[in-house]
Amino acid sequence: MTDEPQLQNDAIEEETAQAESGDESVAALIAERDEAIDRWMRTAADFDNFRKRATREREEYVTLANERLVQELLPILDDLERALVAAAEHEEAVLEDGVRLVHRALENLLARQGIKEIDAAGMFDPHVHEALLSQPSDAAEGSVIDVVQKGYTLGDRVVRPARVVVAAPQDGSDG
Repeated sequence: MTDEPQLQNDAIEEETAQAESGDESVAALIAERDEAIDRWMRTAADFDNFRKRATREREEYVTLANERLVQELLPILDDLERALVAAAEHEEAVLEDGVRLVHRALENLLARQGIKEIDAAGMFDPHVHEALLSQPSDAAEGSVIDVVQKGYTLGDRVVRPARVVVAAPQDGSDG
């Protein structure tokens, strides 16, 4: 009978040791979870900071690009003001020269920025043309017969399609 109380004590000590080691493993898991949550929160904060920085940098690039374009447009604005002064003084020849100068300067500026006029000659292309109407014509059906408004591209992108009149087949009736 002396062995029985010893066995019970051993069992109780073993259960206590298991409970303590269970508490330790739970504590270790809790610590691991807290560390993972902390890493996740830091990563989320880092990503948020990156997103804000990228947005701010993108806005700075746009501002810089706009500033450069505005600096190139200001001399053209000056030329236009001189043309308006000439118009107020009724100097038609000077006004016409001034308007031509402004037009040429603006055309050159846009060309330096990569703007190109769309060639509207030839057949209608829905990727670069906008058909305003079709008219009976001797020209081949589907060809552009008149340009109402020029179109422009910036690189490979169409900034504004050319607005055109497209040739339709001649009517069979002559009146």
